[in-house]
Amino acid sequence: MVGAGLMAGSANVIMQLGRPQVGYGVLESRVESGNLFRHPLKRARTTGTYLAVATFGTDEERRAYRRAVNGSHVHVKSTADSPVRYNAFDPELQLWVAACLYKGLEDVHAALFGGPAPEELYAEAVVLGTTLQVRPEMWPHDREAFARYWAEGLERVTIDDRTRAYLRDIAELRFLPQPFPLVFGRFHRFVTTGFLPACFRAHMKLSWTEHDQRKFDQFMRVVGHVVRRLPRGVQRFPYNAYLRDLRKRRRAGRPLV
Repeated sequence: MVGAGLMAGSANVIMQLGRPQVGYGVLESRVESGNLFRHPLKRARTTGTYLAVATFGTDEERRAYRRAVNGSHVHVKSTADSPVRYNAFDPELQLWVAACLYKGLEDVHAALFGGPAPEELYAEAVVLGTTLQVRPEMWPHDREAFARYWAEGLERVTIDDRTRAYLRDIAELRFLPQPFPLVFGRFHRFVTTGFLPACFRAHMKLSWTEHDQRKFDQFMRVVGHVVRRLPRGVQRFPYNAYLRDLRKRRRAGRPLV
């Protein structure tokens, strides 16, 4: 996992929340400590640690983190007033989130290095879902099956005005204090839009031209050129740091999320 892939993080959030049940699970969440706009650093740590432990952690560490995440997810379920029915323990919704994470890894690899991601990446990506409630047999058995699953999933994507406004704020870094949105918001929206598949750009009402694509490709080639020359430990930052933090928290008996 390359830390430079964090640049695609907001695009991946948009993809995940493109399913209304996931989107409203986040919008209506009663888990105050996981609110990105109130606790951006904590939310980043929780998500980053999940990716780190799913990818690099031991089976026992995955089980421990599952228990911690489940403690938060138990509060994420729809109410009588919710526009859609959802439950954070729904393995089908978790499969969609895991699929978005894997698709993001593919897209980052293609943008940074060109060509498809290594074949072994797909087989290993099952842990992105099974670290929570996705059963191994639910994961599409090969990339062709995944492509069919992904195409079918795109048919179920709908982003309404409320969700779109929330996601536009993320793309423009409005969850961070000034001057970050003012200084970096426009660039972050550009990179986020570049990582989005065309259908998500349409749902988000984000314009994208051939000139934008050329600029994006040129920028990512430069980043990829730099990343290739970094030591492996630097390439994996901050995920290696998140995993060390998880282990320290466990030894100290501190909350994991």
